[in-house]
Amino acid sequence: MLKAVRPALLCCLIAAPAIVLRLLGVELPAPVSLLIFGGAVVAASFMLAWAAEAAEFDISGGLAIAILAVIVVLPEYAVDLYFAYSAGSNPAHVAYAAANMTGSNRLLLGVGWALVVIVALAITSKRTGRTVRAVVLESGNRIELGFLAIASLVSFVIPITGQIHILLGLGLLAIFAFYLVRAATSDGGEEPDLIGPAARIGHLPAARRRATVIGLFAVAAAVILLCAEPFANALVASGRILGVDQFLLVQWLAPLASEAPELIVAVIFAVQGKAAGAIGMLISAKVNQWTMLVGSLPIAYLIGGGGSSLPMDGRQTEEFILTAAQTLLGIAVLLKLRFPRWLAWTLLGLFVCQFVIPGTTGRLILSAVFGVLAVGALIVNRREILPTLLAPFRRQQTVVAKDEQRELAAAGR
Repeated sequence: MLKAVRPALLCCLIAAPAIVLRLLGVELPAPVSLLIFGGAVVAASFMLAWAAEAAEFDISGGLAIAILAVIVVLPEYAVDLYFAYSAGSNPAHVAYAAANMTGSNRLLLGVGWALVVIVALAITSKRTGRTVRAVVLESGNRIELGFLAIASLVSFVIPITGQIHILLGLGLLAIFAFYLVRAATSDGGEEPDLIGPAARIGHLPAARRRATVIGLFAVAAAVILLCAEPFANALVASGRILGVDQFLLVQWLAPLASEAPELIVAVIFAVQGKAAGAIGMLISAKVNQWTMLVGSLPIAYLIGGGGSSLPMDGRQTEEFILTAAQTLLGIAVLLKLRFPRWLAWTLLGLFVCQFVIPGTTGRLILSAVFGVLAVGALIVNRREILPTLLAPFRRQQTVVAKDEQRELAAAGR
């Protein structure tokens, strides 16, 4: 039992200083606070990830993957929702309300998806002695792709209108609720295949496992609730003190903290030859970012004293266009349920380019590049567009990509 929870105890020790400072109301220089509260958020993220994965033993089917994808990004939600809530009374925070979401979204796809495929294909090619050019996804992933396509297309309303209206938010939350319903009814009776601390917790006796999972959820949630506000404020204040763009700190540093466990788990799965499952988990995370997270922002803004629409300034509008265009490219190429090597390197290369050519011009150029590539992929894969958009509404998903069938046949299965 002690061995199973030892990593969680280490995370608690890392988070302890932040909790003590928060409860005592002690204020430290912003960069120091950023390290302390940021460390606590990372520790809580790992605890959430381990607990959510271990909970798969008690939650079956696609619902487990959907819930896991929601839980592991709760730290990201906390930071974004804090900025949206505080923007209701502090207009200066409006500029940061969606920064974390766009950063984490692009990080998940541009680095997470790409890295999983690059690592998986390199290891598979080495093991088999032949060049493998694509990761073949599971047929059930078409449902998630369908939801992601619908949500991202709907979200183009945001840059067009320059705001996130509460009606749009409610619509996105409805899509997310429907996604959970579909995930709960999807196939998936296999025993979870976990690694590391999650595996040790998952293989505890049922009573101990459930108590441990609940305890980890409770502790991690408490850490996040106590640390989200000081962490968010420390991000902004540190940028001011260090002369770093505050928007960039909110957009990239916070997502690195919240997404770290998920990205690490996904890469480990890729190393173990389970790239399709890792990509499925990351696609699910993208779905809940575009639905639950974006949909919650105007509600938090309204509760915090704002109006019925969360306004987007020029920069946030550009960030939404770039994020949506990147997502559209990912969906367009994956319509055949194949993730080719060239797409992985393209996504990773374009992700890096946004730091080489920053500013409005850079964002618009990259958005155009993503858009042109997406249109080309949609034309090539046009026969798969309608089946993918309809997949979320079908009672049972039975479509398997022809390319996947050929690869399975070639493998002798």
